[in-house]
Amino acid sequence: QVRLVESGGGLVQAGGSLRLSCAASRSILSINAGGWYRQAPGKERELVAAITEGDRTNYADSVKGRFTISRDRAKGTVDLQMNSLKPEDTAVYYCFGRIVGYALEFWGQGTQVTVSS
Repeated sequence: QVRLVESGGGLVQAGGSLRLSCAASRSILSINAGGWYRQAPGKERELVAAITEGDRTNYADSVKGRFTISRDRAKGTVDLQMNSLKPEDTAVYYCFGRIVGYALEFWGQGTQVTVSS
């Protein structure tokens, strides 16, 4: 069964950085487009960032200038570099994306990001 797997979450102090990575569960598969959602307790799921196959990007206003989404073609991953983290960034981050060779969009299981004040 193919799925996406997030990694890189953790606990960081405000102002710190984390780098999230989203990969297909089978290393031979690559993500050609996708992005990241996040959901904090009591809040709606929010689109954080997305990237197209042509590397066009889109960001939530709340993360512009702080987060950078990218595709690593060599690794086949979609990554999210998060800088200047704020406590309000605390959430479970879910990646989504299209996998080369598949018509469906896949989702990951989520990785917890906690930013302490």
